[in-house]
Amino acid sequence: MPDKREERLAADAKDLHQFGYAQQLLRDMGGFANFAVSFTVISILTGAITLFGTGISMGGPIVNGVGWPLVTFFTLLVAASMAEIASKIPTAGAMYHWSSLIGGPGWGWYTAWFNLVGLVATIAGIDFAIATFAADLLGLQGQTWLLIIYAGLLISHGLINHYGVHLVALFNDVSVWYHIGVTLTVCIAFFFFAPRQPLSFAFTARYSTTHYPFAWAFLLGLLQAQWTLTGYDASAHITEETLDPRRNASWGMFNAVWISGVFGYLLVLAVTLAIQDIPAAAAASNPFIFIAEKALGPSFGRGLTWAILPAMWFCGLSSVTTSARMIFAFSRDKGLPGNKWWAKVDAKHRTPVNAIWLAVGLALLVAFYAKGFTVITSLSVIGLYVSYVTPVALALRARFQNKWTDLGPWNLGRWGAVINAGAVLWTIFITVLFVSPPNEVTGYTFAGLLVVLTVYYLARVRGRFQGPRKLGTEEELMRLERALAG
Repeated sequence: MPDKREERLAADAKDLHQFGYAQQLLRDMGGFANFAVSFTVISILTGAITLFGTGISMGGPIVNGVGWPLVTFFTLLVAASMAEIASKIPTAGAMYHWSSLIGGPGWGWYTAWFNLVGLVATIAGIDFAIATFAADLLGLQGQTWLLIIYAGLLISHGLINHYGVHLVALFNDVSVWYHIGVTLTVCIAFFFFAPRQPLSFAFTARYSTTHYPFAWAFLLGLLQAQWTLTGYDASAHITEETLDPRRNASWGMFNAVWISGVFGYLLVLAVTLAIQDIPAAAAASNPFIFIAEKALGPSFGRGLTWAILPAMWFCGLSSVTTSARMIFAFSRDKGLPGNKWWAKVDAKHRTPVNAIWLAVGLALLVAFYAKGFTVITSLSVIGLYVSYVTPVALALRARFQNKWTDLGPWNLGRWGAVINAGAVLWTIFITVLFVSPPNEVTGYTFAGLLVVLTVYYLARVRGRFQGPRKLGTEEELMRLERALAG
């Protein structure tokens, strides 16, 4: 008799067949592993630490004391709205499929492209951050060294995603406990072994190096928390590799945000209260390293910083995993130029190998284009959140039309419309915020992207692109699965 795992695999494959897709990817992740991917991509030790200087320069300690929980609350509205849709549509296409099935193929096509830009910029931001920290710690100066380290990191992530699908899953599991362990270590070190400001310091102290009014500078400083709390769509992109995805992917997404929000808040408070000289910290080339060395001593401070880098590396690894799955799903539906190539699955490793290397190559190009870390992170936030909220807005419209009623096992019930509306309004707010001065390059980039995409859509895509495509009949899907299984 088949065991429970085999029964679960068969049920999940049959569920996937309803959407017209074969079980091509290896379904081997449980609920914890699914959560682990999103938690790793969020990576509070990457976003909060890397952009710590941005928060201090824009608004000072109050950006962490007040801004972090503010961003966490509204991000939870977005995550909950997405989790509800993921429970109803558990496919690797995630937001692209959601928008297509709720609003039509045109909506799905635009969603896919914005999601792709956001995901690739996220990889670039993470690995660029690691390269910057590593270069500072090693005393390597100059753009050449930075790019060499950056390229090496991208290649390492590509190779492991290509050849080590089981290793990726293992690293994700390890990453959760590593993130929690290092976060607690940093908190204990700063709370108990460093000079500490009173708690009120994090809620009242203000500082800005900009010429903008303080209220505007404070809002710009929210980029630190908002960029950190991105990437949780990873749980949705790996639904076809997750057991019981209608529940596990939704909980993975939601839990990753609130747990990251709580541990992230402890982290930023611990570091913020250790600041003794705000102007000096804000002016430092690497504010976190400066604060750590001043508060804990050069050796302990630098050692703690070195301990953070593996967490960042785990984050970059999972980001490549997520991006490759999105590229694979979009190409499978003939949405990308050269789609047959990008939709190829390696029969031996059961990974979308060409999609993996496309994600790595595009991330390398982003770093050359953006030429600035805040531009990269702004591109990431706007690209991802526009793709996040588009299907949510479409679902909200469907609610008002009484068409959004047959929901999955993870749903928001009678609070759905209110939570969806809050998610949409918050995303509109941060989109306007992060394309405004001094982030005009981000605004110009997305305006140009929208024009190019629209011209391309009208000329080549409209009327031809069908959105999510069924790969065959039940028998044809099973035949494809048997061929992959060898």
